[in-house]
Amino acid sequence: MNPIQGLKSPFLYPMNTDFHLRSLSLLSEQLTEKGIDTFKVISQISTFQIAVPSWALGAGGTRFGRFSIGGEPRNLEEKLEDIGLLAKLTKRTDAVSLHIPWDIPQDAEAIKQKAASLGIGFDAMNSNTFQDYGQPLSYKMGSLSNSDAAVRAQAVEHNLQVIEIGKSLGSKGLTVWLADGSNFPGQAHIRKALQWTTDSLKEIYGGMPADWKLLLEYKPYEPNFYHTVIPDWGTSALICRHLGDRAKVLVDLGHHLPNTNIEQIVATLMHQNLLAGFHFNDSKYGDDDLSTGSVKPYQLFLIFCELIGGSAEGAQAWDSISWMIDASHNTKDPLEDLIQALEAISQAYAKALLIDREKLTQCQASGDVVGAQDVLQEAFLTDVRPLVREARIQSGGEGDPLAFYRSEKIREKLIAKRGKNAQASGL
Repeated sequence: MNPIQGLKSPFLYPMNTDFHLRSLSLLSEQLTEKGIDTFKVISQISTFQIAVPSWALGAGGTRFGRFSIGGEPRNLEEKLEDIGLLAKLTKRTDAVSLHIPWDIPQDAEAIKQKAASLGIGFDAMNSNTFQDYGQPLSYKMGSLSNSDAAVRAQAVEHNLQVIEIGKSLGSKGLTVWLADGSNFPGQAHIRKALQWTTDSLKEIYGGMPADWKLLLEYKPYEPNFYHTVIPDWGTSALICRHLGDRAKVLVDLGHHLPNTNIEQIVATLMHQNLLAGFHFNDSKYGDDDLSTGSVKPYQLFLIFCELIGGSAEGAQAWDSISWMIDASHNTKDPLEDLIQALEAISQAYAKALLIDREKLTQCQASGDVVGAQDVLQEAFLTDVRPLVREARIQSGGEGDPLAFYRSEKIREKLIAKRGKNAQASGL
């Protein structure tokens, strides 16, 4: 019996439906021979949702320049419309992560209703104390770690305000990333800066609702290059231990030194029930904010290997982990980039679901290094695109979202509506 008999795929724009069904049928037969339930895998892919950041909808840039693409969302309402489009086409995202003060809603209830009409919820809120935006005191020498208690108090108050905005929208989390640190030896008192940061975070943590979690991000360098107050996952975890059970470590894939074993970090954090979630992107040298999976797809796959394995073995519940893209480009259409990123993440997840866990465990126990590698690469080299595509179609999305986006000339339509010189608000 054909393992996919009875599946009904709607029109694939502009793909050939017969080709898709043949590809899916062949892959399903192969998976069935291996004892893998195709329907279950498709269902798992369908339910996996990744939040989109509000700042990723305009053309990004570097300190050298920014090149507008036209038709960018000019306000929060238009950002929600863009995310609604992504949700409709890909069926891989159902939430937005807002950055404050870039995206302060003027009418929280109206914004909440608009998002709901588009099938969008609100993921973790993001505070901003890494730049000056008109606040009374400057963050030039740091925020939560500043030697001036008044500056620290201002930064704490900002985070508490972000929490209040999040509460009004139905968010359940606060992401904190600090640019605090120093560029020159002797510029800062390293131990005091860490203590001031911890004390400040305790105040913020105490101001969160009981059903919220704090996602504490780390970064080894940039914008400060001699030292950063929270440079690595260990320092973030240490602070979280001081805060409480609802404080966990957020892993940004670009926030690591070259060749860092990120999948080991993920496994270690899960082992301690300390993994808050992810900011998905990719990098060649540092915090490049490249499209997820564009440079290191095997690394992304290995990260999902640890996530799925850790969850299945009871290290940390899958539902306790947050998923969000964090990328910003000045050479790509942001919507096209997000479509590609959502697809790459879904594919990595799908491949990790195909791993023969029993055989892998046997190889590990017996010291069969070659066998273990073969198990992983067999899953990684499997073309899972038919599974990801079918999951999207069954959810009501497009067979090929990128082709649809281009064929329908959506960017051109956005330019006609918003203007060639429209620039995303907030950035």
